[in-house]
Order: sequence, then C-alpha cells, then structure tokens
Amino acid sequence: MLDYEKEAAEYDTLRGGEPRAAAAADAVLGLVPESAGRLLDVACGTGIVTRRLAAARPGLRVVGADLAYGMACRAAGRLPGAVVLADSRRLPFADGAFDAVTSVWLLHLLDGPDAVRDVLAECARVLRPGGVYVTTVDKAASHNVGSDIDAVLAPRPRPPAEDAAEAVAAHAAACGLVPAGGARFAGTGQGRSPRRTLADLRRGWFVTLAPGDPLTERIAGELAALPDQDRPRPDPVFTLRAFRKAGR
Repeated sequence: MLDYEKEAAEYDTLRGGEPRAAAAADAVLGLVPESAGRLLDVACGTGIVTRRLAAARPGLRVVGADLAYGMACRAAGRLPGAVVLADSRRLPFADGAFDAVTSVWLLHLLDGPDAVRDVLAECARVLRPGGVYVTTVDKAASHNVGSDIDAVLAPRPRPPAEDAAEAVAAHAAACGLVPAGGARFAGTGQGRSPRRTLADLRRGWFVTLAPGDPLTERIAGELAALPDQDRPRPDPVFTLRAFRKAGR
C-alpha cells in the first residue's frame, strides 16, 4: 500500500485535482438529503472533496477525519477547526452524531472483509437513525476503460476487491443499513497515459507488481512501447452507493 504521509504533497495533482473533486462532491451531495445538518467525511484525505461538500451547502456542518497526519494537515488548511486525526475503525464521535457519513475512495484500501465490516459498523454507529451513508465501490474496476494500457496491465495479479458492490451491500445490511440509491461520476483528469502509468508502476502504485520482478519488467517494456506516450486514455467512471440507517 502507498505511504499516504509521503503521498500527501502530490496527492491532488496526481489524481485529477479540482475537476475530479468537483465531480465527486456533486455526486455525493446528490445522495445526501437536503435536510442533513451534520456530515462526517471519513478518510477525507487532503480535504479537496470535503471542502466542496461544505461550500455547496452553507447549512451543512461538515467534519473531516483521516488517519494519515500529512493528509489531515492539508485538510485542516482547507477546513480550519473541522478536521480530526482518527482511525475509521474507531471514530471519536458519539452514537448517532451525524445525519450523513461519507467515505470516498476508502473501502478498497482496507485489508480484508473484517476491516470493511469494522469501518461500516463505525460509520453506522455515528449515523443517526434515518441518516444516510455514501461510499464508493468497485474502484479498481472503474479504472479499466478498455484501453491499450488496460490490455498491457491485464496479466498482473489482482488483489481481492474489498469494495466490491455486492460485498459492501452485504456488510452494510449486517450493520442495519439498507440500500438508498446510487450514482456515477467521471474521474475527470485521471485518464491514464502510458508514460504516467509507467511512472506509477516504478513508484509502487501497482502493489502486486514488485520492482525487479520479471512480470513487472515485461509490463514496463510494453508500456514504454505504446504509441502516444503522453495522451491520456478515457477517464475512469466511479460508482457511489448510498445506504440508509434503519429507524425514523
């Protein structure tokens, strides 16, 4: 897994920046009831999406939480006084404290189904009855847009998709969360180019491809041989799922 303390400085630039954040925030807010008064953004990262959630609805009090100190510091610069350093499995908030909880690009990072269940249980705990939880699902699959780059990457080993939509729905049901809709949005500016993909490969972005491994080197060579080295291929399209906590 990437070191998100080291990633913090370049995180936004490497992942579509403000255009991607705007698309994500708009899609998330489309699933959050207008009546929501308090929202918790779990694993808020640099706060680039969190800030937009707060700005879009002046009556919505938004709090961000992230485990990585470097990320949380950047988020705190965007939302002064509204960001806490916290583990998503042990949130420092009372039961039912929020009308909405969001986790954008988190579940795919977790280590196994038990961790996903723990995070969903915590999100459900701090959500009031009738409140809404919104999360991304199927993130890895979103990046496969059928391009020539995807064809080169196809032989790489794939880790289990901890954020698979069906698995997330099952975990959510066990936590008293029922389906409440969904949405999709483009990862604007995040389309892969061969040169950028090769750079990501070399920096350990693809966790199942170890530096120096014969398969890694073969893929590196094939990426370097692709045409239009700096032309981005189509943007990924991400998927959101919303769940409502049982109760009033």
